[in-house]
Amino acid sequence: MGNNTWNAELYSDKHAFVWKLGQGVVDLLAPQPGERILDVGCGTGELTNQIAQSGAQVVGLDASASMLESARAHFPNIEFHQGDAQNFDLGTGYDAVFTNATMHWVPDHIAVAKSVYRALKPGGRFVGEFGGRGNVRELEATLRTASIELGLTPFESPNFYPSLREWATSLEGGDLEPTFLQLFSRPTPLEGKEGIQTWWRQFRATYLATLSSAEQDALLLRAEELAAPKLRDDKGWFADYIRLRFVAIKK
Repeated sequence: MGNNTWNAELYSDKHAFVWKLGQGVVDLLAPQPGERILDVGCGTGELTNQIAQSGAQVVGLDASASMLESARAHFPNIEFHQGDAQNFDLGTGYDAVFTNATMHWVPDHIAVAKSVYRALKPGGRFVGEFGGRGNVRELEATLRTASIELGLTPFESPNFYPSLREWATSLEGGDLEPTFLQLFSRPTPLEGKEGIQTWWRQFRATYLATLSSAEQDALLLRAEELAAPKLRDDKGWFADYIRLRFVAIKK
């Protein structure tokens, strides 16, 4: 999977919008009492817990040990497992598989679809949301431009943001039938005066870890200058998010 360098405390403190803005996709999931649901890429478990509050029996899966440590500490009554979204086996017969803000970190989407297919019962649903085509384009372009200007190793995005057609093809490659696909813009406020730098430090940590502390500071300062005209307004910093929301069914 993509970024395994996760700071769970920073994620929960400064980037709670990741799960708070996931409420809409939980509504799309519409979990019912007694349903068995698997949350793939559960992170620190907040949405997993919201699903559980519906009366569903929910299991969380994530690749990050630090995220799972936080999830287990906050939600001890929920079952959490560490594993790869591309190849997991947590049993079969699930009514639904749910995912939020995860699939753009996963290289092989067809492998995910195949794992989801194995987990679902016939008629079960795969429901989720993640970054779609054009997501964080300015956030990434300014970081790359700054890295080149400063003579550093050029930044390359660790993520793949598919179009609706590309995602539908991946789902179908795993024998899942897309029944709902939506791509939409959602500019997302970033907290504080250093909100954009905090975003880069959390979500581009693997790249930043290849640089010295001084190089990181210089890079983020220059990237911030480049980003300001497009990603800052009178209310502060925001991320140029474009989200892909979907439902697919196992026939």
